[in-house]
Amino acid sequence: MRCIEAAQITDAVADLCQKANFSIGRDMVEAISCFLEKEESEVGREILRQILDNCRLAEKEKLAMCQDTGMAVLFLEIGQDVVITGGSLIDAVNEGVRQGYAEGYLRKSVVADPVFSRKNTGDNTPAVVYFDVVPGDRVKISFTPKGFGSENMSRIKMLKPADGVEGLKDFVLEVVKEAGPNPCPPIIVGIGVGGTMEKAALLSKKALLRPLNRKNVDSRYAQLEKELLESINRLGIGPQGLGGRTTALGVNIEYFPTHIAGLPVAVNICCHAMRHAETII
Repeated sequence: MRCIEAAQITDAVADLCQKANFSIGRDMVEAISCFLEKEESEVGREILRQILDNCRLAEKEKLAMCQDTGMAVLFLEIGQDVVITGGSLIDAVNEGVRQGYAEGYLRKSVVADPVFSRKNTGDNTPAVVYFDVVPGDRVKISFTPKGFGSENMSRIKMLKPADGVEGLKDFVLEVVKEAGPNPCPPIIVGIGVGGTMEKAALLSKKALLRPLNRKNVDSRYAQLEKELLESINRLGIGPQGLGGRTTALGVNIEYFPTHIAGLPVAVNICCHAMRHAETII
C-alpha cells in the first residue's frame, strides 16, 4: 500500500490548471499547422496563422490563450493500492483548482446555483471530477478547462439501434451544422457511443482528451473518425465560421457496450483551444 498526501494532489492540480490554460499541446499545434497548408481560403489561412501566433505567445508569456478559462474538469485514475492521507481527496482537488486559478490569473467562471441566484463562487470551484479505480499504486490526473462557447453546442440523442452507423453520422453532422460559428472553429469533435445516456456523455468528454495524432485502437472506429472528419470539413463552415475547409481539426470516438434496445450518442464539441494536461503521482 502506498500513501499519497492530499497536499501532493493539490500541488499537482494547481500546476495542471496553469499548464493547460497556457498551452494547447503539441498535437493541436501540429494539427493546426497541417490544416494551414491545406486551407484554400485566404481568410481561413490568416485565422489559422493568428491562432498559431496566439498559442506561441500564450505559452511563452505564461498567459491564458483564451479569455474563457473554462470550468475545471478532471479525470482521476486512482490505483487500488493507494491511500490518500492528510485530508479529503475531493477537497484537495478543489484546493488545487482554487490555487491554480488564482496564481495563474485565470478567469473564474463558476456560479454556485445554476438556476436562481447564479452568484460567482469567486475561485472557479467546485470542479467537475470523475474517478476511476485502477490496478497499481499511482494516481493519474487529467485536467481540461472546458469553455462554454463550445460546451453549449454539445448534444446527446438516444438513437434507435436500427439507425446504425448512418444515423450516427447524420446526427453528428447535424450537431456541427447547427453549431456553425458559435464554438469558434476549427473545432474538435468528441463522440461517445453506447452505455447509457450519462455514460455516452462522459465518453464524449473523455474522447476530447485523446491526442489528435493517436488513432482509435479499433480500426472500424478509426475509419469512422476519418470519414466524419472529411464530411465535417466539406460543410464549408471554416475557421471562425468565415468559410473554408478547416471546420474541424479532429474527430475522436470512444465507445462502450450498450443495451439491446438502445444506441446512445453524445457529441461534445470543443473549440480550437482544446487545452488539456496530465500528470502521474
